[in-house]
Amino acid sequence: MGENQDFTSSLQENMAAEVLSNVAEVVEKILTFVPTKSLLRIASVCRLWRNCARRVLRTQQQLTWVSACGPSNTEVHALCSILAEEVEKVFLLPKTVLAMVDCEAFGQGYCYGHNKAKKSRHSLDTVDELNLLFPKGCDIMGIATPGIVLTPSGSSSSPPVEYQEGEAGFAVMFPSMEGVQIKPFHFCKKTISPTALKEAGLVDNPELRVVLMFVYEAYKSGGARFLDQILEPLAKSKAVIAGGIVESVFSPPRHCCNQGAFGVMGFTLSGSKVQAASVLLEQDVSTPQMAENTVRRLKAAKIPERNSIGFMFACVGRGQNYYNNQSNVEADAFHKVFPNTPLFGLFGNGEIGCDRIVKDGYTLSDTDRLQHEYTTVMTLVHLG
Repeated sequence: MGENQDFTSSLQENMAAEVLSNVAEVVEKILTFVPTKSLLRIASVCRLWRNCARRVLRTQQQLTWVSACGPSNTEVHALCSILAEEVEKVFLLPKTVLAMVDCEAFGQGYCYGHNKAKKSRHSLDTVDELNLLFPKGCDIMGIATPGIVLTPSGSSSSPPVEYQEGEAGFAVMFPSMEGVQIKPFHFCKKTISPTALKEAGLVDNPELRVVLMFVYEAYKSGGARFLDQILEPLAKSKAVIAGGIVESVFSPPRHCCNQGAFGVMGFTLSGSKVQAASVLLEQDVSTPQMAENTVRRLKAAKIPERNSIGFMFACVGRGQNYYNNQSNVEADAFHKVFPNTPLFGLFGNGEIGCDRIVKDGYTLSDTDRLQHEYTTVMTLVHLG
């Protein structure tokens, strides 16, 4: 009886191995349940599995993210302490990563009322480890800023949270997507030129849809003129421009300028499948209802919520104090209007953006002025 059981078990195992070795449809279906890092290892087993893995990777075009809030129990920032483990679980091959952390805990600057000892938590080793987590050739943009807006890891329907104090950070991962071209850029006064702007897709690009940009050390002498060089041509385009003035940039490293020099980093989104709209919460928007009414105007663009992402770039002077000690007002307003769209962003020292809603070739709302104070730029981006 035992011998028959062993024979039956062996036969079943052989049949399973035969299926997994020869039936591509079955293998491909199984591999859709395997995280990407494991999938890349599996691809080395045989030619069939490699081909199936490649087809699965091409279908994984939904962005994903990892977010964290502290305090961390380790010597590194809360985001860095969980990122290595969480990246193992994602179901895409990252091509572009936008990472943001609070400057206080990350040690990119000293803020009044916080322990100077935290400055040691940021080191070149931390940045190197961050780069090693992602595939070679992946563009990683790392930003430190006074405050963070994030959606908790797990579900796009989770309510987003504004962190104006405390340890927080996120890493949004974008895969290669059909019909979507993402180009990073990083300029300083030594590298900016008409040719560089064109190569980044910022000018002479009829398919430009979105520009996300983050300026650092903008108040240094010459910083305003430098920023105007970039914003002037963009103000005349129909692309959605959004971003802010941040504390610093920690990745990619800068080799062309001295420490403390001004610069700008970001990326362009181009392509027929990209849709976007943006609204500006002006200084007079100071109640939850007014905030919701402004965000609701994004609905006019009729942008699909599937594979979409929201960005919120707010002034450090807004937030809880601006709304009579009510917390999370603007993030809640976005979530109420777009309950299934994740929201990410920052509190910074100035806002870059526009009130721009374009639908079916008609501009429903438009502003050419791109620099603001005491405002919030709320942007919705769809990636096909």
